[in-house]
Amino acid sequence: MSIGHAQATPPAVEPGASALSGPGSAVSSAVELTDVSKAYRTGRNELLALDSVSLSVAAGEFVCIIGASGCGKSTLLNLAAGLDKPTAGRVDTRGHRLALMFQEPALFPWLTAGRNVELALRARGVPRDQRRARTSELLDAVRLAGFGDKRPHELSGGMRQRVALARALAQDADILLMDEPFGALDAMTRDLLHDELERICAERTLTVLFVTHNVREAARLGDRVILLSSRPGRVIGEYPVPREGPRRIDSAEVAQIAAMLTDRLREEMGRHGY
Repeated sequence: MSIGHAQATPPAVEPGASALSGPGSAVSSAVELTDVSKAYRTGRNELLALDSVSLSVAAGEFVCIIGASGCGKSTLLNLAAGLDKPTAGRVDTRGHRLALMFQEPALFPWLTAGRNVELALRARGVPRDQRRARTSELLDAVRLAGFGDKRPHELSGGMRQRVALARALAQDADILLMDEPFGALDAMTRDLLHDELERICAERTLTVLFVTHNVREAARLGDRVILLSSRPGRVIGEYPVPREGPRRIDSAEVAQIAAMLTDRLREEMGRHGY
């Protein structure tokens, strides 16, 4: 997915308007947030985390969300996942199945990698005689064939995240909600997992909403990058990222887009005294 030189720095689109939607478009949305606000009350005080966020994510689209710490990125994912309810507005996932993946793998340490994945199949009611074969298929999909009998402490950080990804895929989800899943990994491992995630998403036609602090990661993975303002979080920029072949995180095109996103993010953070 290399980015064409003529479009190395993509133009922003109107906030709230999907780059993949519009008149004559046949692409349907998988996630729709309409004027979503979320406020938290602590005693007599109220903290507004998100303010009138509207966002449409097309089926099969990979959307990255960036913004300063505390701008409501994780809150947005929690609302999309149904783990929390908006104070105002509407969240619609069109009845799709969702899986949420966090920065930490959150594996059960006393279970093997295979058993951790199998738990998700068991929760879905997959018959016992089918679970072992399905678990092997999922571990193979994330390049962990032969590691099903290993416990989490016997695996590297990147391998544990692969198990977490296999467990998410075991939920047979149409939509992956990913909250900085590679943030704690070294650069090389992260780059390898980018390749794996990209391959799996293409094979399964998954819709992904991906939160990251890493603008280069966003430029590497996303079909579109959403920039949130500092608290309260509002959509202040949407940037389509052209795809024209294999994309590398160290490519000049990705670096150009990342630099543009970094400048815009610094400008926003500077307005709030960061």
